[in-house]
Amino acid sequence: MRIGVPKEIKNHEYRVGLTPAAVAELVNNGHQVCVEDQAGVGVGFFNEDYEAAGATILGTADAIFEAAELIVKVKEPQAVERARLKPHHTLFTYLHLAPDVPQTNDLINSGATCIAYETVTDAHGRLPLLAPMSEVAGRMSIQAGARCLEKSMEGRGMLLGGVPGVEPAKVVIIGAGVVGQNATAMAVGMGANVVVLDRSVDALRKLDAQYGNRVRTVYSTALSIEQHVLSADLVIGGVLLPGAAAPKLITKALVEKMKPGSVIVDVAIDQGGCAETAKATTHAEPTYIVDDVVHYCVANMPGAVARTSTLALNNATLPYVLQIANKGARKALEDNPHLLEGLNVCKGIVTCESVAEAQNLAYKPAAEMVKEI
Repeated sequence: MRIGVPKEIKNHEYRVGLTPAAVAELVNNGHQVCVEDQAGVGVGFFNEDYEAAGATILGTADAIFEAAELIVKVKEPQAVERARLKPHHTLFTYLHLAPDVPQTNDLINSGATCIAYETVTDAHGRLPLLAPMSEVAGRMSIQAGARCLEKSMEGRGMLLGGVPGVEPAKVVIIGAGVVGQNATAMAVGMGANVVVLDRSVDALRKLDAQYGNRVRTVYSTALSIEQHVLSADLVIGGVLLPGAAAPKLITKALVEKMKPGSVIVDVAIDQGGCAETAKATTHAEPTYIVDDVVHYCVANMPGAVARTSTLALNNATLPYVLQIANKGARKALEDNPHLLEGLNVCKGIVTCESVAEAQNLAYKPAAEMVKEI
């Protein structure tokens, strides 16, 4: 199969879809890989590294899309990239379609087969291609939040862990999934006063067993969210409904009553955010203020630690890329029901029910549409 790796063009996005090591695996399996000029330079992978692995370097994104059948990316395709997609293409990347109507419409119109990392599952119902970036984002959320609490960022002027004789900041983490677990690890390590809310008692029990009295675990209700958010210095939004828009658990009315200079880091922003006041920001301009509350809502947080993120993501995605390349998209999807869960748009039809519901679009099950590839 002919596989293409374009350079990412989202604001301050330095990750790359395939590392040279991943390219070598694909070439060793008999596939042709073309990589856009300087696609990996932001993470320290140069054209010579890709050429040594067996890739062909092409000068433009147009050339990559023209040459390839399978397009492997990191972030959702931007408008100029979506215009390059054709019906013979298979796109494998993060999509986060539920809150993104323009992207969904463009992918439908392209006729391409579009597989989203974030809805691929495993035998245990987990999200193996989302997990590594959720781990990174969860850990980064505490770093970002600690920075935003500084006075120069219009925060409360607090040190997350405090000092002897001065109380630490209160960190409230909404969601005890992968993001929440990793945010908790960092917040505890920095000495913060940590509260985690979730509706899964099993998830809360796991954190309690791991951290004991260093973390307070609370069952999540509208009332408990309000109680703890209002007393928080830093709130981490780490709620995920696979493929669907994030629930708005932090209302505008609640933000109005939060402490001046407190901080919200909304890790769920890729799926629309779990705060009503959340809007996507970039690494160039990561924060804004609403009702004296600092909002950090960067939609590609792991892009800031691009090398770590690229390596972690490739570890997870390479087996699936190999399946698609070795078998062809149709057979790979037919043979692997967990990969099939990742099929979001196929031949002009939405095949992810959560996306269709979020945007009131026609829907057909992926198992039916895969026959059209």
